[in-house]
Parts: sequence; C-alpha cells; structure tokens
Amino acid sequence: MTQHARGPARGIERLYLDFDSFFASAEQHFNPALRGRPVGVVPLDALHTGCIAVSREAKALGVRSGTSVVKARAIIPDMIFVVARHDVYVRLHNRILGVIGTVVPVAQVRSIDEVVCHLLPSEGAQGEVLGQRIKAALAAAFSAGLTCSIGMAPTELLAKIAAERHKPDGFALIRAADLPQALADVDLGDLPGISSGMRARLMAAGVHDFTTLWALAPKQARAIWRSVEGERFWNGLHGYHSERPATRKSAFGHSRILPRDWRNPEKVRVCARLLTESAGRRVRRAGVRVTRLTLALRARDPGAERDAQWTWDGSFAPARDDHSFLTALEQGLTAAARDLPFRPRSVSVMLHGLIAEAEMTTDLFGATPGQSGGARDTARRAKWEKVSDLMDGLRARMGPQALSLGPMAEVPGGYVGAKIAFGRIPDAADFSGPAVADADTHFVTF
Repeated sequence: MTQHARGPARGIERLYLDFDSFFASAEQHFNPALRGRPVGVVPLDALHTGCIAVSREAKALGVRSGTSVVKARAIIPDMIFVVARHDVYVRLHNRILGVIGTVVPVAQVRSIDEVVCHLLPSEGAQGEVLGQRIKAALAAAFSAGLTCSIGMAPTELLAKIAAERHKPDGFALIRAADLPQALADVDLGDLPGISSGMRARLMAAGVHDFTTLWALAPKQARAIWRSVEGERFWNGLHGYHSERPATRKSAFGHSRILPRDWRNPEKVRVCARLLTESAGRRVRRAGVRVTRLTLALRARDPGAERDAQWTWDGSFAPARDDHSFLTALEQGLTAAARDLPFRPRSVSVMLHGLIAEAEMTTDLFGATPGQSGGARDTARRAKWEKVSDLMDGLRARMGPQALSLGPMAEVPGGYVGAKIAFGRIPDAADFSGPAVADADTHFVTF
C-alpha cells in the first residue's frame, strides 16, 4: 500500500544527476581530438548498424540516438564513428561515483549515467551552490567535455524532471511551492514514466496537459495507471516520497542483434551458446538455481508494427551448471531449426524460474534409482556443477578467456552478455575479453 505523507510541503531532499550523451562524451574525454566534433558510438564495426549514442555536436545538427550510420552520414558527412567500449565506460562510471561522493553521498545508481543523492536539510538549503560544487569536482577530475545536468527538488521524480528539462550541462531547482506553475508548459510525453501508451490513457481520461495531470486525485491516478504505480507517480509529482517494495531478481538474460553475416543457423548457435554461458555465470555468482530457459529469435518485419518473434521455452530440474543450461539450449535450437519461419536478426536467452539455495528442499527421489535416473541424475548434476565452479575459478585467476565449455568464439563487437543496459551495469566479472585501455579508441574502418 502506498504511504501518503500529507502535511507541510517538503524541502529540497533529492538531487538527480544525469550525464550528457555519456558514451559519446566518454569517448571525447579519452580522445581529445574528438572534442567539439560530431561523434556517433556504434555497437560494432559495420556499415549497417545504428548509433547507440551521439555527441551533443551531432544532436545539434539533427542526428539522434538510433539513427543509422548511413542516415547520419547523409546529415553530417564528416561525422566520426567509434565502436562502443563497455568495460571502459563502466570503469569511468565507477570513478565518477567516487568523485561525486567527495561532495555528497550517492544514494542510488539508476543507470550508467544517472544517480540520485539524498540530501540533508543543510545540503538542500545550498541549492545551486551544491550543484556547482559537484560540477566543479567533476571538471577537476575529468575533461570539460564530460558534463552533467543536475536537478534538485523535494522528490526524485521532480528532481529528474528538473535535470531533463535543462540539458545539456544545466541546473534547475523545483520547490513544492512553485508547483504546478513551474511545470505548466511541460509536455506530458516528456515526463519520466509517461510512455506513448500511458499518454493515450491520460488523454482518454481527459488529461491533456500538466495542469490537469496535477489536478488529479491520487485514486484517479491509480485508476488511470491501473496499478498502485499511479499513486506513487502522484506522490512524487506533488512532493511526497513513496516507499517502493524491494525488488527481487526474477531472471538472468542477455540478447544480441546479429551482424548480417551472422544471421545463419551456425552463427546463431554460437551466439546463443555464448549468451547462455554468460547468463549461467551470473546465476552462480548470485547463489541461485534456475528451472527454465527461454530462447527468443526475432526478425524485422517491414510490413508489421512489431518485429516477428519465435520463442521456445524449456524446463529442467533446479540447476546452476552450464551443462544443464546448454542441454536445454540445444533442445531449443533443434526446435528452431525445425520450426523457425524467418531469418533471425537478434537472439535472446533468458534463464528464469529462480530458486534460492536456501529455498531448496531435498529431492525425495534424488537418492532412489528409478526410470528417470534418480541418484544417477543427481550425481551427474553435482559433477557438472563442480566443473562449472572450477571453470569460473580458473577464469577468475587466469583471465576470462582461459577456457571455454566448447569452441572459443567471439561475436563481432564483443561484450557478449556484458553490454550496458538501462537498469543494469555489468560487473567486472561479466566481461569475457581482456580489458580495453581507456585511450584505445576503436574507430570504425568503413
């Protein structure tokens, strides 16, 4: 149940920091020759791919994230493209956290380029002075091109809105007493958490602008959102904190868009195996077992609103070893070879149906030989668990590429299972290749 803290308007209790064009700015930071120039960061060294990030200079000339390289070059002929280096960005992110922490503690990391700080009354009272202290500390530790936008407000939602409305390199403070006038001109689609679908629901309910959104009652918001999340949004917008229930990990998954020359059964098999092994290592580090594997293959369908998708789901006894996962994957790939109606563009593998080790109960039939193998199956699983643990230990001591359960392989662009995604920053152990040096910028060759 959402708690409503009704009473006097809250002070400035949250600071939201959002870095500007982080991947592209990081490349400009490490390579001074790129500063002030339009830069696009791409997932792999190939012509037929799109930008996962673009610099402020490129944005100013009309190129946005997601723009294909071909289209970007049509807009900016001399635009520079570099291949993403995720381990470099994670190391930079960790250094950035340390610098911010010298000014004010970081309470939550929301993504690779967004953090939240909880402020004491004395810190909130500093207002823009505190924001400028953080910016000065970052400028002293890094290059001037690595900038951020900062918002301060009573709640995280309002602070995030403030930061996003004043990019790049901006600062804004929203007080409870300034609302709703301070945001009267904001477009509903620009508010965090308002997707196109949610905006359609708001429009259907007669909410066409911020003023009418503000005027909703908490229960009206809950009805429109069709969940308690509507009341949480209402609270955040009106300056009241809402406690969120602790989230529990429900799956370990990875996906990969395939280069054109990898869209064949043999290469799909290689990519799926690498994704499965990476997810399996995360399962073991989390100290859990899983009972299901889902394999999903997608293809672009020009005549449809959504991509074509084929999915296979398999179940097995609670497992934590690569042999069990790869055995299930082989069943899914065999089904794909038989039934897949298209040439896949992307591969996704998810390990789910999690069971914590503490929740495991003794298998009543595990020690009794029977039709399914009984004790033999239990002993086999235990053997493969030891193999997986041994391999994990050897990789930790000798390097991630020391050995593999199957042929060594590398998907173009690297970082299989270790790409930065919203809400998840890879651990050092997620990276399967040797560390890339900060200064080793990978320029595209086409």
